[in-house]
Amino acid sequence: ARVLEIARRLSRGQQEEEEEEEEGCQRHREPLEVFCKEDAALLCAICRESRAHRAHTVLPLPEALREYGEQLQAGLQGLHRDRDKLLQLREAELRRNW
Repeated sequence: ARVLEIARRLSRGQQEEEEEEEEGCQRHREPLEVFCKEDAALLCAICRESRAHRAHTVLPLPEALREYGEQLQAGLQGLHRDRDKLLQLREAELRRNW
């Protein structure tokens, strides 16, 4: 759910993205530069060095977008295939009942 929310935020329009960049980290008002894989959170440089995230795996934002975007696309394709199969089964069952 966190990854989806982050993907939604990152995929919004240019204007909203620029506004969010201006705000940056809500705690430190620094730009969000990295993505913490363990916590699925965007971090500023100060948060990155905090005790809470220091030992965590982090990715630069462009790399995280690419990696998670590919994962989301693969998952979405699987869901589309499953939906198509279910629709075919439903249609076959409706025809059988008629």
